Amino acid sequence: MRAVVADGDGRIAIVDRPLPHPGPGEVLIKVAAAGVNRPDVLQRRGMYPPPPGAPDILGLEVAGAVVTAGEGAEALVGDKVCALVAGGGYAEYCAAPAGTCLRVPEAISLVEAAAMPETLFTVWVNLFERGFAADGDWVLVHGGTSGIGTMAIALGKLFGLKLIVTCGTDEKCARATGLGADAAINYRTQDFVEEVHRVTDRAGVNIIIDMVGGDYVPRNLACLAEEGRHVSIAVQRGASAEIQIFDIMRRRLTLTGSTLRTRSVEEKGALAQSVYQHVWPLFESGAVRVIVHQTFPLPHAAEAHRLMESSAHVGKIVLQVQS
Repeated sequence: MRAVVADGDGRIAIVDRPLPHPGPGEVLIKVAAAGVNRPDVLQRRGMYPPPPGAPDILGLEVAGAVVTAGEGAEALVGDKVCALVAGGGYAEYCAAPAGTCLRVPEAISLVEAAAMPETLFTVWVNLFERGFAADGDWVLVHGGTSGIGTMAIALGKLFGLKLIVTCGTDEKCARATGLGADAAINYRTQDFVEEVHRVTDRAGVNIIIDMVGGDYVPRNLACLAEEGRHVSIAVQRGASAEIQIFDIMRRRLTLTGSTLRTRSVEEKGALAQSVYQHVWPLFESGAVRVIVHQTFPLPHAAEAHRLMESSAHVGKIVLQVQS
């Protein structure tokens, strides 16, 4: 099969690899499409190595048809599924734990389905399970037109949240409000701390989903209301920050965060079940759709990465592997 790997010098290489063999509890998916995510770019650059046991093939989410299965996963053979994987998605075939697979309803294309697991699982676990989002909460999401940002807007509106997002251009701010954000802040021309307090009548936000880290963290904390929750999901501006601990104590703030890739198969399976129970019916009914910005053929994965690195996209970037 054809697969995409990092060549060790920060570039992408198309290679031939043997088909994966699904083990117990795993399925083999003939991949129709694979989502492109920023961790893929970091792995290509040598900054995010795959966890032990994961393939070196790039790609964390796929959609396609299950063609064979290991012991205990035979019930999925023949079904169209999307799946969260620890690696191996940029390929013509991908092995996936059956527990992280979701059957794709007819209303969703396989391209759309491939764009869902990484962002959907990330937003669900961090906004609702770690951030304890509740009806009426104010939420600040950095990167409002990213895959994470657009998914947060979509789910937030369905669950009664009030969304403030940051974006890098006025055009992206307009796109974000068009998708349903209550307010969008151009972080290049506006002080997002001051704007958050203006929009919330100085009350602050209840939850922050932060993919920036670094010097954004103390500014984020200044945006939080009392008993607010700061959830870190990435560290694009650095993995360390200086904060005032007494302020956290005084306002009873919570700092938390998570990653998906290093979680056990059992943990990811439990998360998939939570998504299936609480969120999947919304996609099946058409109440929410994933935003796909552009698709690329598998051999053009390098172009997809360049688009990701430019941050010019709104929503998800997807590789089309097979028609």
